[in-house]
Amino acid sequence: MGLFDKFKNVFSKNKEEQKDVISYEEGLKKTRNEFTSKLSLLNRKYKKVSPEYFEELEEILIMADIGVNTVMDFVDRLKKRVKKENIVDSNDLLEIIVDEMFIIYVNNDVIVNKINYSSDGPTVILFVGVNGVGKTTTIGKLAYKLVNEGKKVLLVAGDTFRAGAIEQINEWGERTGCRVISNESKDPSSVIYDGIDVALKDSYDVVLVDTAGRLQNKDNLMKELEKINKVIGKLIPGAPHETLLVIDATTGQNGISQAKSFKEITNISGIVLTKLDGTAKGGIVLAIKEAVGIPVKYVGLGEQKEDLRVFDIEKYIYGLFKNMEDNNE
Repeated sequence: MGLFDKFKNVFSKNKEEQKDVISYEEGLKKTRNEFTSKLSLLNRKYKKVSPEYFEELEEILIMADIGVNTVMDFVDRLKKRVKKENIVDSNDLLEIIVDEMFIIYVNNDVIVNKINYSSDGPTVILFVGVNGVGKTTTIGKLAYKLVNEGKKVLLVAGDTFRAGAIEQINEWGERTGCRVISNESKDPSSVIYDGIDVALKDSYDVVLVDTAGRLQNKDNLMKELEKINKVIGKLIPGAPHETLLVIDATTGQNGISQAKSFKEITNISGIVLTKLDGTAKGGIVLAIKEAVGIPVKYVGLGEQKEDLRVFDIEKYIYGLFKNMEDNNE
C-alpha cells in the first residue's frame, strides 16, 4: 500500500521514531484486531464495491466508536472517490479508506500536537477532567518525559477535593524526582499560587498543575477554573500556556460528552486520551476531533511511565491498519 510505504519512510529516520511506532502497534492491538478483522471479512464477502458494502462498512466504523456524524461524512467522501476514480474492486478501496481517514482528521487544519512552551519563564500546563480518567497519572508520566528531555519540572497538587490525590501526586514526585507543591488549604487557587511563586523564584521550566475532577456542578467548576486561571495569569501573564483535557478512551461516547462540557466552561487547548490500549474502540480519536475540533496532543498506550506518547496521526493510522498491510503484502 503506497501510503504505508510513505509512512515507513518517515518512521525509519531514527530509533525514537521506531520506538513510537512499536508503541502505537502494541497500544492499538485491541482496536486493530477488532476493526481490521471485520474489514478483511467485509472485503472477502464483497469482492466488488456496492451499496451493501458501504452499509456494512458504516456499521464497522460506528462500532469502532468513530462517531455517527464522522462516519456518514467519511463514507460520503469514499463514495465520491469511488465514482470519480472508477474503483470497482473492494481491495482497491483499502488505501482510499486509509487516505481519507488521514484527511478527515487533519481537515485542512494545521494540526499542532506540540506543547506551546513559553519563551520567557516557566511554562504552565493545567490539567482538567473528571475523576478516574487518569489525570494525576498523566501528569506523572508527562513529568517523567519532560525530565528525560532535560527540563526542570514542578508538580502542583491543585486537586484539594479527592481523597488521596495529594498522596498520589507526591508518589509521582518521588518516582520522577520532581518537587511537589501542596498545602493544607482546601482552596486550589491558594496551592496553585504557592506553586507558581516557587516556579518563578527557583527558575523552573515547566509547571504541571493538577485540578479537581468534578463535573456534576458545572457552575461551581467554571468559577473554580476561572479563579485558577486568574491567579496563574496574574503571576505569569499569558499563562496557563496549555489547558489539557484528560479523557479515558475506554469510556467511548461518554468521553466525547465530557469534552463538549469542558469546552463550554474553560479554554481547552488539547486532549490527552488515556487507556487507548485498553479499548477495542480506538476510533474515538477521530470522533473526538470531529466533535469538539480540539487536537489530541498525547495518548496513553500502556501502564508504564514511558507509555505516554505525543499523538501522531500517521503512526495512529499505521497502528490501526497494520494487519491490513501485512495481509496485502
